[in-house]
Amino acid sequence: MHINKIKHTNAGQFFLMAGPCAIEGRDIALRIAERIVTITDKFQIPYIFKGSYRKANRTKLNSFTGIGDIPALEILREVGETFDIPTVTDIHESEEAELAAPYVDVLQIPAFLCRQTELIEAAARTGRAVNIKKGQFLSGESMAFAVEKVKATNPESTVILTDRGNSFGYGDLVVDYRNIPAMQAHGAPVVMDCTHSLQQPNQSSGVTGGKPALIATIAKAAIAVGADGLFIETHPVPAEAKSDGANMLPLDQLEGLLEKLVRIRESIR
Repeated sequence: MHINKIKHTNAGQFFLMAGPCAIEGRDIALRIAERIVTITDKFQIPYIFKGSYRKANRTKLNSFTGIGDIPALEILREVGETFDIPTVTDIHESEEAELAAPYVDVLQIPAFLCRQTELIEAAARTGRAVNIKKGQFLSGESMAFAVEKVKATNPESTVILTDRGNSFGYGDLVVDYRNIPAMQAHGAPVVMDCTHSLQQPNQSSGVTGGKPALIATIAKAAIAVGADGLFIETHPVPAEAKSDGANMLPLDQLEGLLEKLVRIRESIR
């Protein structure tokens, strides 16, 4: 399924990127996707399944990085084909673009890498949609240059921009909602990452912390401001997740949250 198939399928509705932080295995990926598809179908929310085939940005050397590139990418492709939905995964080096592109619909550029020209160019050359996360150190206005890199490489590429907050001190983030309209001015749909914006990275334990109780707060504000989409990492048992469990939404809370968000979107339309 091409990314364009999720656009404007429900006029005025936001779209959702959601799934586990990392692909941990086939069964759990399919189980999470099936549940989210059921929920998003109920509310007519366009949906993109998210899962990292490899985790490159880890605090500790022995942190979980994945089950293997090709096995994880094959699971992503199976999820997309089984439920007829687009899928997204992140890449970290230029050569990964060609590796991942045959398996997914959207290639995601992590926030720390949003200025890496060769990486963005490699993603654009694949013809896949490119989701670029705004660096924690950048303004929304400065993301115009990331969009330009994609369009200069492949004018036909779909570009998505995602906000995940800005660094606030050494171990915290704060969301500046001015960045949503600022990035929309670049002509790209803008997504609010409701989970990573609540991260508390590089804790003394070597395990990233977070404030998942505030996911609903971040999401509600983003929809009220007019975000085009939301990014939410979710897992049936976050405490057992192999990556970023400290800031993921429990899967059984997703339906109630989306119901509230749909009502907020309807009230401002």
